[in-house]
Amino acid sequence: MRIALIIPAAGVGKRFSKDGVVPKQYIQLLGHPVIYHAVKAFLPHVDYIQPVGDPDTLNFILLPLDSKKILSPIHGGKERQDSVRAGLEALSSLPEDQQPDIVLVHDGARPNISAEIIHRVVDALKDYPAAIPAIPVAETLKRNKDNIIEETVSRDGLFRAQTPQGFHFKPFLEVHRKAAGSSATDDAALFEDVGLKVALVQGDENNIKLTYQEDLKRLECLMSNVMLPRIGSGFDVHAFEKDRPLYLCGIEVPHELGLAGHSDADVGLHALCDAIYGALAEGDIGAHFPPSDNQWKNADSKQFLIHAGERVRRRGGKIINIDLTLICERPKMRPHIEQMREKIAGLLQIDVARVSVKATTTEKLGFTGREEGIACQAMTSILLPE
Repeated sequence: MRIALIIPAAGVGKRFSKDGVVPKQYIQLLGHPVIYHAVKAFLPHVDYIQPVGDPDTLNFILLPLDSKKILSPIHGGKERQDSVRAGLEALSSLPEDQQPDIVLVHDGARPNISAEIIHRVVDALKDYPAAIPAIPVAETLKRNKDNIIEETVSRDGLFRAQTPQGFHFKPFLEVHRKAAGSSATDDAALFEDVGLKVALVQGDENNIKLTYQEDLKRLECLMSNVMLPRIGSGFDVHAFEKDRPLYLCGIEVPHELGLAGHSDADVGLHALCDAIYGALAEGDIGAHFPPSDNQWKNADSKQFLIHAGERVRRRGGKIINIDLTLICERPKMRPHIEQMREKIAGLLQIDVARVSVKATTTEKLGFTGREEGIACQAMTSILLPE
């Protein structure tokens, strides 16, 4: 049995965005547009996916999925019904032996679709010409006029329709062609209008259609991995050395002395790298960039911090905050603090509000008090998937 999916994405989502600048199916959700998540969810369960909307936009969004199952996107119509029909016509243009037996139609703005719902719809199509997932109405219904209740409506037998809605391909194509120009709220209504039976299967409350701004927060919570906090600490020391520039927290700080070290000796970034690697339980900076390796001789420490940040992202994590303290008598750090914060935030691709950089002295005590070098203590908290 060959299964195709039509995913209409030509709407502008007026209820979600009053100005309609970004259609809701293209809003970013957990690093990808909403429709990306919807298409990805269906890839293991269908043979073809026919996106319908702006071809250039859809090609760009779906390219990372790199799947031969995704057919070339086609332009949609003015109404959703027109877009679905356009998708059906595209599928009917395939060679006869490649045309689907079953077509599913799914809202591009429903990203949190489960495999269980897809299977329920497909299984129901073994016995019925059409099937849709639906949720029984649980709340009491009121009919409103001018913000005054006119009547209480019985909820007995009422269901909230969801997608994907499934159909046998040939009858579905025929029904859509005959209904061209009419207006239906969903595809199942077209089958109902001609007397064909449409089965209901159990839907899912989490199969949310992105309609209002608050829906986006719900989807983010539902689709996010459970994240656990991790804390990391780092500490580093470098002695002063003549004839070297002084690099601290990614910027050059004017001073008569620099710091001694195998790389550029940026004590701030080194301590911060150790804090991040420690939170990841991935050793220290020396394990990733050993001083015995000459390729790191006089290396720019910014590349070390970029690597640490990439390690967090590759594990699906997120840096929550950074607190870094430089310890020395001189030079004075206050004039450079904001530039340091901005540099660190940029290297880690996080908001500068998450970065704290401070400086203190040891009241002339110890090696920093004697102005023999600079020390740095760094702390970070991150979230990692469970």
